[in-house]
Amino acid sequence: MSESKEILNLAISVGEVLLKSGGEIYRVQETVTRILEAYGIWDYHVFVITNGIFATVNEQREDAGSMVRYVPIGEVNLKRVAEVNQLSREICEKKCSIMEAYEKLEQCRNSASAGNLALVFACGVGSAGFCYLLGGRLYDSMVSFFLGVLLQMFLFLAGKHYASRFLMNILGSALVTAGSLILYVAGAGILSDKVIIGGIIPLVPGVALTTGIRDLFSGDYLSGGIRLMDALLTGMCIAIGVGAMIKLFQLLGGGALLL
Repeated sequence: MSESKEILNLAISVGEVLLKSGGEIYRVQETVTRILEAYGIWDYHVFVITNGIFATVNEQREDAGSMVRYVPIGEVNLKRVAEVNQLSREICEKKCSIMEAYEKLEQCRNSASAGNLALVFACGVGSAGFCYLLGGRLYDSMVSFFLGVLLQMFLFLAGKHYASRFLMNILGSALVTAGSLILYVAGAGILSDKVIIGGIIPLVPGVALTTGIRDLFSGDYLSGGIRLMDALLTGMCIAIGVGAMIKLFQLLGGGALLL
């Protein structure tokens, strides 16, 4: 492989990790171009969308190269985004050779995320916090905490079986709703609507929605549209899970639930 193609592959690989971890489109495109320039390539064209990177270098020379990289939409990992940003800074400051950059990129790619226990606890705290902010009582927040913990454990289990993300959102929201309604029907005295809202908050695609709107305002209409569609479909799946479970309880109870 010629040096220009190695540089192109490095730049695209850095952009891939950044994009898959939730980086904004403009950030990914700027990172790829800066890496190419840092290694002396000035004749390039780079195009980035939400799930793909397209790039060509040295079109008028014998060592011309082009690359297309499909990037599936992944989970947001801001820690990895920060690590890749630091790597790109080191490359731009001429502190990394190509081989050193590849090694550091592999370290970023394989860096450990927060432990499962930390994620479970954070999910519970987030659910409890939003339940309280949206009008729930301290008691309701405690219930939301345990439902959030249960939701995250379910997501871990479903993820191990490579379940569809849409199916996970439907079943996850249904699980939270069922837990809340069972306690409500049992006479636990909770504000079930506040508990349900707090419990499903970890499923809400807030980052995807914000990033999609930001891409639209930046002129990246295709990427913004893809992210917004993903966010809206996720929201629809959550609504289906909640609505279906409420309807099921209405049918079983013989009437409307006074939430």
